[in-house]
Amino acid sequence: MAKYTIKNLHARRVWDSRGRPTVEVEVELDGGAKGIAIAPAGASRGRFEAIDLRDGGKRFGGWDVTNAISAVDVEISEMLQGQDVRDQERLDKFLIELDGTPNKKRLGGNATVATSMALAHAAAAYEGVPLWQYLRGNADGDVTLPLPEIQIFGGGAHASRRVDVQDFMVIATGASSFREALDWTAEVYLSAGRIMADAGKLSGVADEGGYWPDFDTNEEALETLVRAIEGAGFTPGNEVSISLDIAASEFGEDGKYTLAKDDKTMGSEELCAMLIDWMERYPIVSIEDPLGEDDPDGLMKFTWAVGDKAQVVGDDVLVTNADRVRAAAKDKLCNSLLCKPNQAGTLTEAKAAFDAAAKAGMGRIVSARSGETEDCTIVHLAVGWGAPQLKVGSFTRSERMVKWNEGIRIADTLADKDGPLPPRSAYHWR
Repeated sequence: MAKYTIKNLHARRVWDSRGRPTVEVEVELDGGAKGIAIAPAGASRGRFEAIDLRDGGKRFGGWDVTNAISAVDVEISEMLQGQDVRDQERLDKFLIELDGTPNKKRLGGNATVATSMALAHAAAAYEGVPLWQYLRGNADGDVTLPLPEIQIFGGGAHASRRVDVQDFMVIATGASSFREALDWTAEVYLSAGRIMADAGKLSGVADEGGYWPDFDTNEEALETLVRAIEGAGFTPGNEVSISLDIAASEFGEDGKYTLAKDDKTMGSEELCAMLIDWMERYPIVSIEDPLGEDDPDGLMKFTWAVGDKAQVVGDDVLVTNADRVRAAAKDKLCNSLLCKPNQAGTLTEAKAAFDAAAKAGMGRIVSARSGETEDCTIVHLAVGWGAPQLKVGSFTRSERMVKWNEGIRIADTLADKDGPLPPRSAYHWR
């Protein structure tokens, strides 16, 4: 057999950052090259994203993945053995057709995405190049690293809903390189910790490593974040700006939104007005999922009101689906895509959504999930695909830092070892 053909696939149960089981897939080629990848898991999930296959029952709280592992070891392995690992699109099509459902519920999105990523790693290993370089191929232009988007305070589903807004993040909008963006964020993170400690509110970290919130209102988090940026010696809105993941589907339904922390229920227009007011008073350059996925009219109105002043990022409403991206671009529901490969279930489907967003002139952010591992695939996807931004959580906990550190390692292989960033025109804030 040729050295690039698939000899064996094997899945095993490993553990994610929540201590829950997840699926790791190892692909071995006839020539000896191997690829390994691990499926992440989300807490805040869109209704139309790929579904992880879980065993249910009492074992490990119902989170076990023996059925997903069996799907890899039996059906998927039998189908892919002997195939050319270099044809990612063809192999992913096999996975999609074998599953036969629109949301990967039969084999499990965790089984298919881990397999799809492992195949890409094996192909890169066969070619003897890093995954990002293999994915980039012969693309024109300079290699750039994505601008980091990093959580400082966690909320929503990531912190037992201690505040309603899910992510309070910073983006080093004035940074000149990937390395500098990380340096600046480190200072802001430490500054926020000092402020929390001085106020007697430093009580641990949330799911993605950001500080566990102990605020009286949602807006207090914004006020504190501005103080943290200033305390680190930066100018808010110039060198370091704010990004929010509202995750409105988590606290809204049928156009009604309940902010438990503020003891307030409001309609779409009132929520839009509140967010626009925040944007006028705080240096916010990006807002993700400002309205619920079941509120397209609200999303259209908000995106129109924001214009080109900020990113309006679609996550739950897009779920890394090319058809949904094209429809949202046509209706102007948002101007940027949050690209999560496990929402799609295969790399080919995730790349199709990414390319559809690029064709529509939308921003693109490659993103991790709240349940993560040491897997660094998304960093290589972001670099290889030329994503303007990368979101992996906060600036603490090893499942987050391993990804930021992988970006530094990639930068070290480039002529500009600081990691050049995409041009300013790649971002939707002005």
